[in-house]
Amino acid sequence: MVVIRLSRGGSKHRPFFNIVVADKRVRRDGRFIERIGFYNPIAKGGEEGLRIVQDRLTHWIGVGAQASPTVLRLIKQGGATVVAPAAVAAA
Repeated sequence: MVVIRLSRGGSKHRPFFNIVVADKRVRRDGRFIERIGFYNPIAKGGEEGLRIVQDRLTHWIGVGAQASPTVLRLIKQGGATVVAPAAVAAA
């Protein structure tokens, strides 16, 4: 199964997360298929805190990838819309 989840980067006490598409069996920070965005929880001032490439997100959701609960929360926070796989197949 393919999942869309966070992969942690950064250093101690300065977390940075990549939003990646990966096989569910691979460890959290291991090999991934594609990086589709990032999340910086400690972004300050004019720094960008969240970026998700919408067309790639729609593609992966359309082919059946499951987003983790945290990624779903970030998608809603960022104002992105998740298209259900059935809606993509019907279009």
